[in-house]
Amino acid sequence: MATRFMDPHDVPTIPGTEGWETMYPYQYQFSKDDPERSAFESSQIWFYDGLHYPEPHYPFDLIWDEAWSLALSQYNTRHFMVPPALGIAHRIVNGYVYISPVGVPTMEEIEKRVPLFVERAGYYYENWDRLYENWKKKMTAVLEQLEATTFTDLPEMEDIRIIRDGVGKGSGYEMLKKYDELINLGLLCWQHHFEFLNLAYAAQVTFFNTADQIFPGIPISTLVKMSAGMEALLFRPDAELISLSKLAVSAGLEDVFAKPLKAEQLMAELEKIPVGKEWLSQLHKSRYPWFYISTGTGWYHTHISWNDNLNIPFDAIRTNIKALKAGKEIGRPTESLLKERDRIAEEYRGLIRSDDDRAAFDQALSVARLALPYAEDHTFYVEHWFHSLFWGKIRQVGKVLENAGFMENADTDIWYLKRDEIKQAIWDYTTAWATGIKPRGPSYWPKQIARRKEIYQKFKEWTPPPALGTPPEVVTEPFTIVMWGVTGDVLKGWLAGPEEGEVSNEIQGSPGSSGVVEGKARVLMSVEELADLQEGEILVARTTSPSWAPSFVKIAGAVTDVGGPMCHAAIVCREYGLPTVVGTGKGTQRIKTGDLIRIDGDTGKVVILERAKA
Repeated sequence: MATRFMDPHDVPTIPGTEGWETMYPYQYQFSKDDPERSAFESSQIWFYDGLHYPEPHYPFDLIWDEAWSLALSQYNTRHFMVPPALGIAHRIVNGYVYISPVGVPTMEEIEKRVPLFVERAGYYYENWDRLYENWKKKMTAVLEQLEATTFTDLPEMEDIRIIRDGVGKGSGYEMLKKYDELINLGLLCWQHHFEFLNLAYAAQVTFFNTADQIFPGIPISTLVKMSAGMEALLFRPDAELISLSKLAVSAGLEDVFAKPLKAEQLMAELEKIPVGKEWLSQLHKSRYPWFYISTGTGWYHTHISWNDNLNIPFDAIRTNIKALKAGKEIGRPTESLLKERDRIAEEYRGLIRSDDDRAAFDQALSVARLALPYAEDHTFYVEHWFHSLFWGKIRQVGKVLENAGFMENADTDIWYLKRDEIKQAIWDYTTAWATGIKPRGPSYWPKQIARRKEIYQKFKEWTPPPALGTPPEVVTEPFTIVMWGVTGDVLKGWLAGPEEGEVSNEIQGSPGSSGVVEGKARVLMSVEELADLQEGEILVARTTSPSWAPSFVKIAGAVTDVGGPMCHAAIVCREYGLPTVVGTGKGTQRIKTGDLIRIDGDTGKVVILERAKA
């Protein structure tokens, strides 16, 4: 068996994509220019971040990867002095992002960081509620500023008010300034994103380690149950849909919803009747902000929100109405989860023999429960609410450039420019406007965009290897383990195969959500395929999104390619009591729609019991 993956400098260029590197920042490239940097790159393990990025990156969309590269790493390395971990290094290969955790090199340095971490992180844990309330105010201010930002074409002539008020500046300058402010708002949002997140996950890892010292070998699937049953904003959009569904049933609107109408047509029908108008009034209250939930992870401009396509939540409401009429309970089984978590925690606590161990167990569990809701709350504020609005503002910028002839279609083209290139295009546009001459952009950017579209399509046809470089003896970085599910055993599994053509009916992943279930598999590669899900099927996907929760009423379980026990998919499925296995690596490739499978959410094992007939 191989002991290392392909060297990151040796990944071949896909024929026809020569020069692709110019689509992304230069620091994202693997390079042999600097021997020291090159040696570092070869000595590290780099794994493909399929958890966040199931597709290659559009040049503009890389902004969020840059944002978290800065934010996560600074809070580990410079703010909280996390003892064993520095930041996470980022590179890009053929459009796919690879990341590498950077550990603190010596035990002596780790020990020096311990008291600093205790002081700094301890302050946050001790003042969590007050600081978190302050965090919400900061995020609300960012969102209000974002909503107030707009971009329109430059005027033929400045308004007379500019003259009479002696404003002393022009619309071109304002557009350049607003674009910078828009980008800075995005980066600021991500600074806030990680203010609590590293600590939220560190609290879970600390509890896992504390419990494992007291009960060696205790399954992680048991530990995560002790923090289940939480309340988090991320569950609110689905709760709003359920509330709207129940309202539709109680108002006798089932027959209206049963009609095969698009959302716009259905709303027009509801507008004709008094109870329908009341329902629409409640819908409006639910939409803002709860329908700003993305149909995907929110990291791509293509991941539109429910507010951008109301057909998606309306289909979910129809499914809920059918379930309610059939007498089904829908929503999260929070009460039973809370009873179960308290029972398990009390039983284990009762087995602890020393007061010191009992105190350590109680404190670690208390902090883990306190911090966990943030791990999901921030996602709604940032990846869903903020990103949904942000993509819309960039589309406004694209429309201005489309109207000026810089691109043919703003909705599809602007994403092929890097954020700095958009700023250059705005400079070209504004200076030509100011001078009264033709800009160069209309003869320059369409050709660049056409070429990049060709390259991007070839990226999509390429399968990125799961990892590159040299595996460490032991994976110690806590986020890598609990978030991405990358451990030493996982890396060995990736190195081992299966070989090309080998048939195996067992797949080992990580425990996601407890329970054993059998059912027909439904392999989905995009949110558009959710409508294909049938009652009782097991969803198999690269990853899942919180906005998929309304579909959980149909399915018996879930399997994902990526993720660890604390990834969003695992947390969300646990809160819905849905048996789930995460981090299978190639589940979507090895399982086919129609296969009969059994999944065990406690052991992470998936067994293909019977192959679908061709």
